Amino acid sequence: MTVLFQIDNGVATLTLNRPESRNALNLDMCDRILGFSLEICSNQGIKLVFVRANGPVFCAGADIKEREGMNEAQVRERRMKGFAAYAALEALPMPAIAVVSGPAVGSGCEIAGACDFIVATPAASFRTPEAVRGTVGATQRLPRILGKRLAKDMMFTGRILTAEEAREAGLVSRLVSASGLEEVLNAIKNEILKAPSGSLRLAKRCIDLGVELDPAGALQTEIAAIEEQLASGSWMGKK
Repeated sequence: MTVLFQIDNGVATLTLNRPESRNALNLDMCDRILGFSLEICSNQGIKLVFVRANGPVFCAGADIKEREGMNEAQVRERRMKGFAAYAALEALPMPAIAVVSGPAVGSGCEIAGACDFIVATPAASFRTPEAVRGTVGATQRLPRILGKRLAKDMMFTGRILTAEEAREAGLVSRLVSASGLEEVLNAIKNEILKAPSGSLRLAKRCIDLGVELDPAGALQTEIAAIEEQLASGSWMGKK
């Protein structure tokens, strides 16, 4: 299995599982990420998703070896499947957290950036070398997170952001020691599992939609969510 999938007490975990290839993203991984994401969306019992990786590298980017011998149509199809996988992660209605304990390159930045926030260890790093390698990719999410100037610096020069630099720039939400990682993840999990799933989903929707709108439109998004929650009878967890 190139991507492992586990559900345990309301927590789903997707684990990139090609450590022998530095978790380089291939077609099968794209299909599995998309399929598992759709399965998660249909399961009302899931309140939290972790995205992790086996081995010392979170994801080394797209699998270049897989592209050898591909024609134009096949390359296009491969890229579109990657976009579909990232979008499916981003569209998860419940909180999704990327756990990055090694390099995240290209597609790895896309996967981590598609999650709601990133918990990283000092071994993490982030790089988007697509342009310097002669291709195009990873041009949309990081500029929205980091700002376009730092994203361009990374894209045009192959600059590697260390875990600390990524935290300072707002890409990494929490930077913790490797020895303390599981304790922090358990604390996050326990807080999220205690919260009403409906309010978490509505809050996520409001934030994700609101940042793409002007202030008036964003406020209307929140008001609509409040009305939806009141109509459901679940205000302040009453249902």
